[in-house]
Amino acid sequence: MAPASLDLPEASFSTIALHADDPRDHGRGSVPVAPDLQLSTTYRTPHPDSEAGQRLRELGEEGLDWEDPVAHIYSRYTSETRARAEKVLSGIMAGHALTYASGLAAAYAAVLHYAPAVIAIRKGYHGVHSSIDVFLRTHPNTRLIDIDDEYPADLQPSSLTTGTGTDTGRSASGGLLVWLETPLNPTGEARDIAHYAQRAHAAGAGAHLVVDSTFAPLQRALDHGADMAMHSGTKYFGGHSDLLVGVLAVREKAAWVSLWHDRTYVGATPGNLESWLLLRSLRTLEVRWQRQSATATKLAAWLRSLAVSTTPPTELSTADEDRALLESRIVERVWHASLQPRRDKDPSATPREVEGGPDFDPSEQLRHGWPACFAFRLSKPAIAYKLPHETKYFASATSLGGVESLLEYRRASDPTEDPALIRLSIGLESFEDLQADLRAAMKKFI
Repeated sequence: MAPASLDLPEASFSTIALHADDPRDHGRGSVPVAPDLQLSTTYRTPHPDSEAGQRLRELGEEGLDWEDPVAHIYSRYTSETRARAEKVLSGIMAGHALTYASGLAAAYAAVLHYAPAVIAIRKGYHGVHSSIDVFLRTHPNTRLIDIDDEYPADLQPSSLTTGTGTDTGRSASGGLLVWLETPLNPTGEARDIAHYAQRAHAAGAGAHLVVDSTFAPLQRALDHGADMAMHSGTKYFGGHSDLLVGVLAVREKAAWVSLWHDRTYVGATPGNLESWLLLRSLRTLEVRWQRQSATATKLAAWLRSLAVSTTPPTELSTADEDRALLESRIVERVWHASLQPRRDKDPSATPREVEGGPDFDPSEQLRHGWPACFAFRLSKPAIAYKLPHETKYFASATSLGGVESLLEYRRASDPTEDPALIRLSIGLESFEDLQADLRAAMKKFI
């Protein structure tokens, strides 16, 4: 980041996002402030007498530092644009970051890296479950258990090798993989990373915790005990609904090298245009997230003030314009991490369990912002089906994390979901505008 002689304090997320990929040589003239987009898939080999050529000859391809190469060879290995994006992500995530062609490509790479005999998982993004199903086609003996089941402690992992010898960065196969999504899709509820890290690591050296942090881009799951952090970078890292990308981050460089090897030879590398769009977006990540998080938290509090399960009514629901909504009981329940810990009863005939436990307070884990994506349940499925099409500022669409706000009838994307559930992804519009839009739309159904 900066020379140690400057004695600067630890950089903020915004500063990291703007300077983690600064060029080494600031003395060169005409260094662009906005990074170039390099679209080439192949690169000229350095002249043997050049400094880079001599280094390549000394090291050989096997000796190159693929996280920070002295020269690029082929874009499936490395590219300048992607390397700069990964440097920024490494700073934001406090680990060694690697990008993939999509969030699910990253999720599959994580499972492939650990090649577990047992996977402990519950709920979360349905696409991850489908990705695990693909893995099970070639690993039919891998067992699935619930994340709160007792973890097996007698697994005997076996080491893996590659064609170049022992891959010291790869975990032994046949262990336990605990897959934790927090905050949770679609409700925005938080789960306790430290708790599951302790449980996983108590099961032995062959057990690892992967945390899907897509709903909280500044969560830094590695700081809370995770062995690997995963993000669908399409969402908040990308932030503009215009690119597909996935991200993994690990603490150890050797694990990064192993992941890089798999990505290179499975061919899950993102393109240079996507990498450039990602880098552009990361520059504004913190300021976007702060606005989205603050607005979502206010909307969650307002919607909860209208909910059937909120008794007595809160001050937020006493306004005259909300009285009709409150009396209609159109909003049945709201979920959001800022509402945890919670002990109010879910009035549904098939209530959801309290994902974080009745005593878990996620405020420290989410100290950089509450989720900007959350959910609420309406009184009737027919209302939930139509509501997203009755708003002006919310788009009826799936996905999340973009600068524009979205409403989704969640069952349209996940057939197993509650038929009365609506998922909200909050963008950069004002709280007042989004509140008025939701208020007007819901009033059409009472």
